[in-house]
Amino acid sequence: MEKIDYVARLKNDIQILEEEQSVKAKQLKDQLFLTYESFKPAKILQSTLKDLVTSPQMLDNIIDTTLSIATGYISKRIVVGASSNIIRRVLGTIIQVGASKFISKHSDAIRSFGLMAFQQVFKKKEKPEKN
Repeated sequence: MEKIDYVARLKNDIQILEEEQSVKAKQLKDQLFLTYESFKPAKILQSTLKDLVTSPQMLDNIIDTTLSIATGYISKRIVVGASSNIIRRVLGTIIQVGASKFISKHSDAIRSFGLMAFQQVFKKKEKPEKN
């Protein structure tokens, strides 16, 4: 009688293992599909842009870098203009690099000064009270 009980138990254990295997196979397929989707170029770009937008420190770095490059370029264009003089062009490049370095090193102070100036220009004027 024990032999029959072992056979039934073995069949039951095999059935349980087969069910577990099918569940794990489905989970593996789902994970493989998610991994495949996450490696698409559009998804990578979307994820990267989302990280940039949600990270305030990264956004500050991008703004600071853009500001320093733009300031350096504008200062060079002011000095050089449309001149083809080699000395003037070299001087313009030196000023561009110097302005970019200065802006990048003092970006916090420049930002606070700009914010203060913006607030002063666009602050609401209080109306005098009539008695």
